[in-house]
Amino acid sequence: MHVTIISRSDLKYINEKIQEFIRFLSYISNMSKNLDESGLKSIFGEYDLFFIDIWGVVHNGIKLHENAVKVLDELSNNEKKFILLTNAPRPNLTVINTLKKMGLNNFSDNIFTSGEASKRYLLENFNNKKFFHLGPPKDFDLFKTFEDNKVPNIDDSDYLLCTGLFEEHVDDLGYYKNLLSKHINKKMICTNPDLIVDRGDKREYCAGSIAKSFEEIDGEVIYFGKPYPPVYAIAADVDNKKILCIGDNLNTDIKGANIQNFDSLLITGGIHRQEISKLSIEKVLKNYETKINYFQKELKW
Repeated sequence: MHVTIISRSDLKYINEKIQEFIRFLSYISNMSKNLDESGLKSIFGEYDLFFIDIWGVVHNGIKLHENAVKVLDELSNNEKKFILLTNAPRPNLTVINTLKKMGLNNFSDNIFTSGEASKRYLLENFNNKKFFHLGPPKDFDLFKTFEDNKVPNIDDSDYLLCTGLFEEHVDDLGYYKNLLSKHINKKMICTNPDLIVDRGDKREYCAGSIAKSFEEIDGEVIYFGKPYPPVYAIAADVDNKKILCIGDNLNTDIKGANIQNFDSLLITGGIHRQEISKLSIEKVLKNYETKINYFQKELKW
């Protein structure tokens, strides 16, 4: 019988090569696929349900993205279930009407908003409580059914309802810290966890930035919308389904998918386009502690 004797140095070398190969396999398995050429049509058949972000994917705050609208048409034609899930601090109907004005006349039944989820929660749990509203008049639709509970003086409120920024203080987060510093004993309901959004080429703060500032001074926030799990189950039946989340925001769309163990597709031409252009997509994903399965510059069939 022939016995081969391996030295310690040889054994160490072999172990190093094995570990290197394992890391390579891990890298390959975690690589995300670029769908710019093959399109969503190349993988849509693998999924039962799609959660698709609206702002940054279907439109840019001003106009619809034609290629994204074609995707919705194709999914519908192929009898695929999809939900246009948005962190909009307004009820479903308000967003439906906004999209119709943009030209999206179909898919009203497919729309679900973080505002709708928060409204249902407030009606069930804070129905007789007084609130102080942080946000612009355009968001008043959210609490139209309980507007009598709104108070003009924050001192008289039982809780804080944050839908966005006041029109006269859209750039100064310090203003909100000062305003809220004496009210950290009150809960804040945040109806849009997004920190920022792009309206065309202009970047704006969202309600999530105020909520984050409130947490920095030890305030308590209850969030509704992505990435928090409840909104997915409220919007659709997710049990026993293979799900793909499509969005442009790593903090909400993609992190929400990661938390739920759903697959994800990142639209790289959206909110993170400048970061991705300066760094590799792998570095940006690492910075946000997220992972994706696919990416596209824009949503295309």
